[in-house]
Amino acid sequence: MSDTKLAEDLYIYLTPAGCYYAVSAVEEDSVRKFLRNLLVQSKTPKLDMSSLQGLMNNDNSEKCIALLQRCQQLGWVQGIKEEREVPTGALEDLLPELLSKISEEGKVLLADDQGFYLACNGYAHEVAEEISALSAEISMVHARRTGLLIKNLGLNSQAWGVINASGHSQLGLWPLFIGDTRFVIAISGVPHFNQPEFISLVWFLSVRYVKNK
Repeated sequence: MSDTKLAEDLYIYLTPAGCYYAVSAVEEDSVRKFLRNLLVQSKTPKLDMSSLQGLMNNDNSEKCIALLQRCQQLGWVQGIKEEREVPTGALEDLLPELLSKISEEGKVLLADDQGFYLACNGYAHEVAEEISALSAEISMVHARRTGLLIKNLGLNSQAWGVINASGHSQLGLWPLFIGDTRFVIAISGVPHFNQPEFISLVWFLSVRYVKNK
């Protein structure tokens, strides 16, 4: 039996990398299920065995601790001392501010799977509409060529980009699979998914489109 004990007086919080892994693909594994369950909580859960067992749907305490340790080693979860709540507010007010922090150039938008943008920052309306439509078309191409990309080429990423002659992305399209909805973040230039605002963005969308569905 393991002698590992949980730290006291902490709350479980995802990292930006953990958020990205949770919503970067449709396929589920035990880790992704745990991370997604964290993302539909309105508040950061207390770090205790009861919470872990509920979030992991597993009554085996040793297996719960092992899974938590794995997520921690991968840098996907962290312990924080103060409880946090999911961001609240109107979608049209909250999203542009969160999106602006994850783009170096400040040009970023969030589109749905139908090719309509929900919010944007830095793009003119007409440009945002065209990029959103492009994201929907690219997603259909990706779905048709999944066998080639994953099975034959071993490319597990579902992100696409417009690349310049130096190999740098000028426009990137990153899917976010949240519940039954496929969102796309489009960013001009270098993305900054390592920001706390990315956690808030994914958390807000998860609670809104999964928990409150």
